Amino acid sequence: MANCKVLSEELSKKIEYETKTGTYQKAGFDAEKATRRNVEDYTPDVWRNPFIRDVDRIMRCSYFSRYADKTQVYSLFKNDDLTRRSLHVQMVSRIARTIGQALHLNLDLIEAIALGHDIGHPAFAHTGESLLDMLYFQHTGQHFLHNIHSVRVLDKIHSYNLNLQTLDGIASHNGELELSEYHPVPLNSFEDFDKSMEQCCLDKKYADKIMPSTLEGAVVRISDIIAYLGKDRHDAVLAGAVEMQDFTVTELGDNYMAMMNNLISNVIENSYGKPYIKLDDWHFDALKRAKQENYEKIYNKATAYTGLSLSVKTMMEKVYGQLLDDLKQRKKTSPVYTHHIQHVENLGFSRERPYADTEPNQLVVDYIASMTDDYFIELYEYLFGGSHQLHYRGYFDE
Repeated sequence: MANCKVLSEELSKKIEYETKTGTYQKAGFDAEKATRRNVEDYTPDVWRNPFIRDVDRIMRCSYFSRYADKTQVYSLFKNDDLTRRSLHVQMVSRIARTIGQALHLNLDLIEAIALGHDIGHPAFAHTGESLLDMLYFQHTGQHFLHNIHSVRVLDKIHSYNLNLQTLDGIASHNGELELSEYHPVPLNSFEDFDKSMEQCCLDKKYADKIMPSTLEGAVVRISDIIAYLGKDRHDAVLAGAVEMQDFTVTELGDNYMAMMNNLISNVIENSYGKPYIKLDDWHFDALKRAKQENYEKIYNKATAYTGLSLSVKTMMEKVYGQLLDDLKQRKKTSPVYTHHIQHVENLGFSRERPYADTEPNQLVVDYIASMTDDYFIELYEYLFGGSHQLHYRGYFDE
C-alpha cells in the first residue's frame, strides 16, 4: 500500500499551538449571520444554532430515509456492501468535518450541506439523472440537475426555511467538476440565489459555473470527490466489474482509505489560514487522472454491466408519459396523487398556492426524483401490469 501521508511538522505544530491558545484565524462562517427566508419561523436558543436546526430538519425530511435504497454507481445488486447514498453522504460529512475541524470552520454548516447535498438524486444513480434530465428537457426546455433539485426538495417541496448558506452549499456541491482552488463567491440575498437556481435549470453551462459562497461549501464540494473517488473503485471490485490491479497505482494510494487520507491531508496542508480551499498541483493532477480512469473503467461501463441503459430508458419514458397523462386528466386514483401529491400536501407546510397546482411536468419530475430503485420498478409493474427487463444480481450469482 502506498504510504499514508501526514501533515508537515511545521503545520502540525502551528495548528496545535493556535488551537490551544485560540490564536487561529476565525475562518468559519459566523452562525449569527445565517440568513433565512422567513425570520419569523425561527426562534434562536442557546443549545441549537441555526445550522444545527438545518441538520435536524434535513434528517427528519421524509426523503432522507430514501438515501438507503438509492444506489451510488451499481444498481440491481443484492449486495449490502455496495455503497448507497446513505453511506456516501455520511462519508462526505465525515471527510468535510475532518477538514473543517483542522481549518477552524463551522462544522454544523458543513454537516447540513453534506447531509442534504444528494437528497434530490433520483433512482438508478447517474443513469436515472441523465434520463430524467432528457425527458424534462424534451417537455419543458428546462434541465433536471440533482444538486438543484436537492434545493427544491428542501426549500420548495419541504418548505423547511433552511438557511441561505446551507442551500447555497447544496446547490454548488457539484462533485463532477474538480478545481485545484475553490474561492468562495459572495451571495447577497435569497433573491440572487433564486435567480441563480432558475438560470441553472435553463442553462447547464451556467449551472457548471456556480461556486459556493462559504469555505464550508467549498470543503463539502471537494469532500464529495474525495469520498467517491476511491470508494467507487472499491465497489467496482465488489461488483466484479473490474479488478483492483486494473487501476493505476499512484501516491494517492492503492485503496480508498489511503486515497482519502492523502487527499484530506493535502487539502489541509494547502488551505490552512487561507481564504480558499486548495490542493497542490501534484495532488490535483493525480486526482484528475484518477477520476478520468474511474470514468473509463467504471462509470462509462456501469450501465452496460448491469443491463440498465435501454431497459430503464424505455421504462422511464413510459412512467413519465403515464404520470403526465394522469395529471392532465386529473386521475385522482393515480399514484402521482395518492403516493406523492397527497404525501406532500399532508406535510402541512404553508404555501402561496396548493402543491397540486404545480406545473404537471414539474410534479412528475418531483415524484420520479423521489423514488428509490425498488420503488420505481414496483411502480412500473403497477402501472403497466407486465414484466420488465431488469434483473437483480443475487448474492450467490456468478
